[in-house]
Amino acid sequence: MAATAPIAVPGPVVKPLPQPHAPKPAALKVGEAPRELERQPLVLNNRSIGWITDAIAGICEKPMPKWWWPAFIVSAGIMSMMFALITYLISTGVGVWGLNQPAGWAWDITNFVFWIGIGHAGTLISAVLFLFRQKWRTSINRSAEAMTLFAVACAGIFPVVHVGRIWFAPIFLAPIPNANTVWPQFKSPLLWDVFAISTYGTVSLLFWYTGLVPDLATLRDRATGKIRKIAYGFFALGWTGSNRHWSNYEKAYLILAGLSTPLVLSVHSIVSFDFAVSVVPGWHTTIFPPYFVAGAIFSGFGMVLTLLIPLRALFKLHDIVTTRHLELMCKVILATGSIVGYAYGMEFFIAWYGGSPYELYAFKNRAFGPYWWAYWTMISCNVISPHFFWFQKLRTSALFVWCASIVVNIGMWFERFVIIVTSLHQDYLPSSWGYFTPSWVDVFTFVGSFGLFMTLFLLFIRFLPAIAISEVKGVTPQADPHHPLGGAKGHH
Repeated sequence: MAATAPIAVPGPVVKPLPQPHAPKPAALKVGEAPRELERQPLVLNNRSIGWITDAIAGICEKPMPKWWWPAFIVSAGIMSMMFALITYLISTGVGVWGLNQPAGWAWDITNFVFWIGIGHAGTLISAVLFLFRQKWRTSINRSAEAMTLFAVACAGIFPVVHVGRIWFAPIFLAPIPNANTVWPQFKSPLLWDVFAISTYGTVSLLFWYTGLVPDLATLRDRATGKIRKIAYGFFALGWTGSNRHWSNYEKAYLILAGLSTPLVLSVHSIVSFDFAVSVVPGWHTTIFPPYFVAGAIFSGFGMVLTLLIPLRALFKLHDIVTTRHLELMCKVILATGSIVGYAYGMEFFIAWYGGSPYELYAFKNRAFGPYWWAYWTMISCNVISPHFFWFQKLRTSALFVWCASIVVNIGMWFERFVIIVTSLHQDYLPSSWGYFTPSWVDVFTFVGSFGLFMTLFLLFIRFLPAIAISEVKGVTPQADPHHPLGGAKGHH
């Protein structure tokens, strides 16, 4: 019997699955992070070494843009007003300020502590972040260091002129032999300020100048005019970029970073001792040193952002000062702002827990007394505003960050005002209670200090590189000999 052929039964038609347009991701190598987890590079668009030099050095080589001269003239005019008012103060007396009894300190010391705080971010970015090998500091450290020096210059004016007869200041503050055998009182925190701030200013200047040397040599080699070549060559100290020069440079930079780091903690701690070692309710508290240091870093980073964001936009430096830099600085502001908010709460808790009716009254008076408006402005700016930086969308918006940085600086000025004035204006005796109101000399002297600060900053960006050229080059892929773009394969 013949075998019958099998009958074919039609099955369901299986259509092939649609293939996605995106190619299949390559397998990850050992230790390699997924693409979405990679960090944003510190210099965007794979810019070459030569482009970085041209972009930064070109700012002070080319003629300044049209806005620079009006900005400089206005700033210099405001600065001149401050010096005119200081001359008026010295010739007339401190009565031209709004000081009274018992508020013998007010805007003068408020402005002094405010400007010293502004100067802290530069040393933190330069020294502390350098020691912790945080490479993102390279795009912002030069401007922050310059800002430190200019803020210290502004701060140094107020403790000198607030004594009234400033010709006595050297006698009382420096151990100069004199006929009356009047010597400095080394137990006074006001004298500690003199030594702390002078040391801080000196070390900050050396640190800033040391970092400038390689970049000054770059400007010397690129200079076309004879005067510029001689000036940059003089300050470049004969730098040739040899291995020996780099070795000595890195040793000196590391030593200065190590010296500067304790100053971040010590200088504002000593400034806080102006208040903490007294017996005035509201001042005599051990939380002041760490609280002042955190507040100084908080306000300092705020000022760095206030200056860098317009600088970045005006000179088109978005590839060097990236959104990642802004975001990281916002995180520092968020952290230090949280510490400051915690300190505000602890002050109230300790005033209640300590059981001193005078201390508790001082803090109640801050929040609900005649200066309630200053206290709640401080709380709004310093405690509430930084918490917007929890949201990445706000941290990465340059306009929002710039506005928030201004709010931070306003809040930190009010913090110093609240600490000083509200602790003094109501003494133990109701008969000596008073209300401090600033005079026009107070207000315009403070405004003039901003004129001095901005004049120095505008001169800085005119003649010196606002960003550290050599340090930014050091964090690019081309600087790594093991990178595909590095070593002999790099694009120069």
